[in-house]
Amino acid sequence: MTLLVKAAPKGEAIVEVTPQTAHWTHVGFEARRLAAGQRTEIRLPADREGCLVVLTGTIDLRVGDESWQGLGDRTSVFDDASPHAVYAPPSSVFEISASTDTEIALASAPATGLHGVRLIPPSSMKRSVRGTGANTRYVCDILPESEPAESLLVVEVLTPAGHSSSYPPHKHDTDALPEESVLEETYYHRIDPPQGFAFQRVYTDSRDIDESMAVGDHDVVMVPRGYHPVVMPHGYRGYYLNVMAGPRREWHFRNDPAHEWMIAPPASRSE
Repeated sequence: MTLLVKAAPKGEAIVEVTPQTAHWTHVGFEARRLAAGQRTEIRLPADREGCLVVLTGTIDLRVGDESWQGLGDRTSVFDDASPHAVYAPPSSVFEISASTDTEIALASAPATGLHGVRLIPPSSMKRSVRGTGANTRYVCDILPESEPAESLLVVEVLTPAGHSSSYPPHKHDTDALPEESVLEETYYHRIDPPQGFAFQRVYTDSRDIDESMAVGDHDVVMVPRGYHPVVMPHGYRGYYLNVMAGPRREWHFRNDPAHEWMIAPPASRSE
């Protein structure tokens, strides 16, 4: 089974990953495109929480007794701005009305209903710079483990042209806390300009998984386990929205020892 899920070029549904199609347990993801004036509904199952992210455009949204107008103000995921997002518990219905041409994404994961509906405003999201040199990328924590949820972790990353990301290669597929946790993950890729591509490899220590992919605009890469670095070619910026979930809502990763030398202090590197 390929780990690359290709996007639909037309229609409302861009791409979708479910636990059934991914052959795993926790992460669900879908992205939709809406034209100005279009309405749609997304219903969460009785055993899954959700985080709706307004990637681009503006929507009005109702979830149960809560409603918001004018969510979203980005014209591109590459804007220097955080998105609007809304968390909802199981069995919630997102009633969405697009004020402009809009792209939305829904992350989902197992839950029992411990937390209520809430807006996650851009001002609450931590933004940071990770890496140095050609390994520099820009991170926005949409739903980190410090914020209430039962399973979901959601983050977006912008990688400049010619840079690497999720690098050095790291994995989170072993229950060995506090050193490493088990988390499934999806990468929803956007490319600027959109005719470009990214390279992503997913591989394990034993190489029972070893898949290298040329990823297009709107495609999803599934990471059931293993290391999963991303590289952007010269001339093309990359964006990805990450969804992670697992048995425990903790993100602890292990770098590939073969490549960890590049972040070690100079005195400890081999001559």
